[in-house]
Amino acid sequence: MSRPEQQRPSKPSSVIPDGVEFASFDPLPPDTDMVPRRWWGRHPQEWRSALELAQLLVDPVYRGEGVPRGDGSPVMLVPGFLAGDASLAVMRQWLGRMGYDPHPAGIALNVDCSNRVLDRLDYRLWRIHADRGRKVALVGHSRGGHLVKALAHRYPERISSVISMGAGLTTPFDISIPTKLAVAAVRTVHQRGNSKARAAGCFTDTCRCRFARDYGAEFPPEIPLTSVYTRGDGVVWWEACVVPYARNVEVSSSHVGLAFNRESYLAVAEALADASPAREGSRDERAVASSRMSSRAASDERRSPMPRGRLPESRSTA
Repeated sequence: MSRPEQQRPSKPSSVIPDGVEFASFDPLPPDTDMVPRRWWGRHPQEWRSALELAQLLVDPVYRGEGVPRGDGSPVMLVPGFLAGDASLAVMRQWLGRMGYDPHPAGIALNVDCSNRVLDRLDYRLWRIHADRGRKVALVGHSRGGHLVKALAHRYPERISSVISMGAGLTTPFDISIPTKLAVAAVRTVHQRGNSKARAAGCFTDTCRCRFARDYGAEFPPEIPLTSVYTRGDGVVWWEACVVPYARNVEVSSSHVGLAFNRESYLAVAEALADASPAREGSRDERAVASSRMSSRAASDERRSPMPRGRLPESRSTA
């Protein structure tokens, strides 16, 4: 059965062309009545990402001080729009030193159709999962956050946790107007001479590919989702990164700098450690122990009823 065509939100009068106004990394969630926010961003401030990288390289966090260590779990890192695996090379190298098994996404420049990119990531995820015999954690920066969210819906059984950095997880169009111009330019290249891409609405908020359904679907509740965001983001409106179905972690950073910022590195390390099988096992063991204690207490109460008029003492659980 064909998917009904989405109603495009009404646009307030503006000199900004529709092709730019409704440009989007990824499609609008189904049945939304939200109108794209008009925001020029703070792109000149993004230069500080170079400073953030320089500060990271001399920071104790980069040396691993106070950072929870990994247990060899595989992690796949997905770069943002107009970026490639090189943009997350420092984080991959750092995660390797912290005890993880990091993998690039195999993306040289993240400008392809979302559906094609997701299919390639799907295969890469399958290979890592099959080779390592363990669930894979996903880390996505900017547009990479959209991709890992969709991938988690498609194959939740292969994924241990998802970490998004600077990505609008429900409203992908909440990006600055200069960024929309770049998206519109990429869309023009894709749609030139490709009637299928034009018909599908590639690189617009009304894309009708399979990716749109994966991205707009409910996030799997069994997978821990962490959204790392910054109010200093000059590319993505920070409020779009804060969603009720994620653990939202605020850091002080630029948008580009999330890939090099000491605070975001700590947030990523803590999120990965919380989702590690060892901790998961500890949580399961505590839950079983708590259940046994409750059963034993109930059995004791049946054997020795509490005197009337006496309230039980409250117990706190760690």
